[in-house]
Amino acid sequence: MEKEQEYQSKMNQPKGKAPAVEGVVIEALPDTLFKVRFQNGSEGLCFLSGKMRIHRIRVLIGDRVSAEIDPYGGKARIVKRL
Repeated sequence: MEKEQEYQSKMNQPKGKAPAVEGVVIEALPDTLFKVRFQNGSEGLCFLSGKMRIHRIRVLIGDRVSAEIDPYGGKARIVKRL
């Protein structure tokens, strides 16, 4: 019974915001994927956020971007072009 209440309380909590990291686009790949070198020196795959696709914001090689990194180690989401 106690575990069930603990589970329900975790389900009702809002999700935390993903950590945002700045980086530079080093390669453009098909299907709006980009390879980005982050400030800490690591590289990762990123995709465009939905709002950037809707408003047709273009991202080119060499652009500085802000990306939210997936906490589970997947692809990051580009949320802002700086």
